[in-house]
Amino acid sequence: MRKEYDFSAGVRGKHAARYAEGTTVVLLDSKRPHNPETKDSQLTELAGKHLLIAQLTAAGLEVAVPVRDRGIDLIAYLDRGTPPRDFVACPIQLKASTGEGFGLDKKYEKTGNLILAYIWHVTDPVSYCIYALSYREALAILHRKGHTATTSWENGYWHVTRADKQLIQMLEPYKMTPKKWVERVSSALLEESDARPA
Repeated sequence: MRKEYDFSAGVRGKHAARYAEGTTVVLLDSKRPHNPETKDSQLTELAGKHLLIAQLTAAGLEVAVPVRDRGIDLIAYLDRGTPPRDFVACPIQLKASTGEGFGLDKKYEKTGNLILAYIWHVTDPVSYCIYALSYREALAILHRKGHTATTSWENGYWHVTRADKQLIQMLEPYKMTPKKWVERVSSALLEESDARPA
């Protein structure tokens, strides 16, 4: 063994506890060199997820990641430990984009109290922004823009990769900050309970 590979001063098991907590491995395509300008949808989603988690935890919310992917990317919840104990949880489907992507899929209508989180400009940690809407709120925007009358929506899905000024103005009330997340999660639950038949 070469002298530069001397491990005699190493500490056995130094990182074992951290490794046991779990690891995330991201494999890059070995056939092409890594280029930060290349848009990789998997890396975009990972970046968006971590930006969203950072904002949720800054709001004092707990975050859970589902073991299986069934249309829910994260679960944000409040666990107030004082009696009577409140547990408020809300599923989140995230849509991360390096630009300004906005869309809606009819399949999300079936998930109760779902929040759709649109994360824009994920590669720019200074100017990124997050919009959080319920299915009904996103559908109302599509309807006001006239997109629910399109063939694309009749087929179950509508999406745009560039937002015009009108769409940005419509989304402005849903722009999130850490202070707004607790209210957003609670309002999604209230909206769901209002929608249930008596």
